[in-house]
Amino acid sequence: MTKNKEQHHPKGSIIMGTTGHSDVPRPEHPEPQWQRDNWRCLNGTWDFQLDLNCSGQDRGWYRKHDFDQSIVVPFCPESKLSGIEYKDFIHCCWYRRSIELSEKELAGIVRLHFGAVDYETTVYLNGERLGVHRGGYSPFSFDIQRIAHVGVNELVVCVKDELRSGRQPRGKQSEHYDSYGCCYTRTTGIWQTVWLEFMPQTHVVSARFHPNLSRDSVGIDLTVNGRTRQRSQLANITISFEGNQVGSASIAMGSDRCSLEVPLEKTVPWTVGQGNLYDVRISYGEDVVCSYFGMRSVDIDGNRVLINGEPVFQRLVLDQGYYPEGIYTAKDLEELSRDIDLSMAAGFNGARLHQKAFEPRFLYECDRKGYIVWGEMANWGLDITTASGLTAFLPEWLELLERDINHPSIVGWCPFNETWDVDGTKQDDDVLRQTYAVTKAIDPSRPCIDTSGMFHTVTDIYDVHDYEQDPIRFAGNYAGLDPSDGSGYVDPFPERQRYQGCKPFFVSEYGGIKIASRARVDGGESWGYGEAAAGESEFVERYHGLTKALLDNPAIFGFCYTQLYDVEQECNGLYTYDRKPKVDIAAVRDINMERAAIEKS
Repeated sequence: MTKNKEQHHPKGSIIMGTTGHSDVPRPEHPEPQWQRDNWRCLNGTWDFQLDLNCSGQDRGWYRKHDFDQSIVVPFCPESKLSGIEYKDFIHCCWYRRSIELSEKELAGIVRLHFGAVDYETTVYLNGERLGVHRGGYSPFSFDIQRIAHVGVNELVVCVKDELRSGRQPRGKQSEHYDSYGCCYTRTTGIWQTVWLEFMPQTHVVSARFHPNLSRDSVGIDLTVNGRTRQRSQLANITISFEGNQVGSASIAMGSDRCSLEVPLEKTVPWTVGQGNLYDVRISYGEDVVCSYFGMRSVDIDGNRVLINGEPVFQRLVLDQGYYPEGIYTAKDLEELSRDIDLSMAAGFNGARLHQKAFEPRFLYECDRKGYIVWGEMANWGLDITTASGLTAFLPEWLELLERDINHPSIVGWCPFNETWDVDGTKQDDDVLRQTYAVTKAIDPSRPCIDTSGMFHTVTDIYDVHDYEQDPIRFAGNYAGLDPSDGSGYVDPFPERQRYQGCKPFFVSEYGGIKIASRARVDGGESWGYGEAAAGESEFVERYHGLTKALLDNPAIFGFCYTQLYDVEQECNGLYTYDRKPKVDIAAVRDINMERAAIEKS
């Protein structure tokens, strides 16, 4: 068992612990918002086997099998970093590794965590099934102490992935053999960290933070497990900012759940560009958990979106979360956080994290840098023309809401994106309505967009996607927009959706300017929106015209430019796939900041 010391960022936020093994990929703690000292990273080399005919379970591979390959976890087998780099469809694959446990470790709860595995995962320990999880983006765990024994234990994982079935979300993973258009290399199997967590029987289960700027306090919903019947145990909470204690509370847990309010001696808002984070230490019995929160509110006032009571023009960029060598998974923390820095250098203050649920470690980097993002899900590939779409979508979406709800950087939820018809059959609007309703019931503190771009049913914000490349025509699309009643805007899908005003208006995808002279580095055929810009000067001129049309329009509260970097054959990024500038980034920044004063208007 490796013990990890609590460390602090200069702004007070918890940063990574260490596994003590420099050769382990992605060794940092994967959940900075919920970190115990006693944990063990299981990343590294595992045994691996492709099972393209999905017969391994029938043949008992979970009991005994000679695996013929090895793979580096947490990188998917399609990636270079995995050591496999198998690019064809993988309908099933298997993983195996040994875990050595001591008698002391087995005296309490031993929890086996998976950050994300795509898609249907069956986990075995010592030949016995621990359980099954469906969903390619959300975390899951199993308590293994009942099956585990002192000494060496054998962990086996079977993963099935049928992304062309229409019964599972796949996001931008290509349903064709090759990548094409705006769909890219697939991700199968384990693609986030796997780890063990050791905790006593009596322990903290969860904490939900409710910052209250007007009262200089934070509300906390606390859940514990293992309360004794004879007497209540104290839960102790200590809150600090930049290393100095600013609040504390103790409460006798008369039940497994309680809510309390902790006054703060010092209130520093989490703001855009200033990721002011408060450290939290929660103890209950022998259990100690470290977390953090930010003092931040999000509200809607007419056609404006307010952060901490002030309007903030959201200058966002589309971020797909793809990496040349790791596909869905950054090779290290530097690569993970670099995209935020590249975006901010170009004058953006946030991103749409597009068609993928990004890992918690990335969200932590957003939190500490004051970078606003929208929490989305990878809904493409899932058939929602009937209510059965909820079965495959809602459980995973709920798991992601629970995982991410405390991140101050997330300023809104967007469960679906461009819910196109399937073979001429329209979306089941009730799927969107019910997902919206559940999202708002769980988190009323943030706005929710039901489906970005089209086709809206019920939404807090009306957003559109517009890839018109002519700046004059583009500006004309919104020149007469009246947010009070929705007049002056002609929706391209008037028979399916209509802006009726009285809510914020958001151009959440635009641009996508392809640069012909800066095509793919591998020489292959590139793809982008509209007619390509002939060169850098033409790109900057077009970007200026398109972006100025939105910055100058008082009826619009924000934009999202497509996109931050190229992804494989899609070459409409500001940076190449390997994150080299394609255009004058300083010029882009100057354009984005031209009307920064609008944020204070």
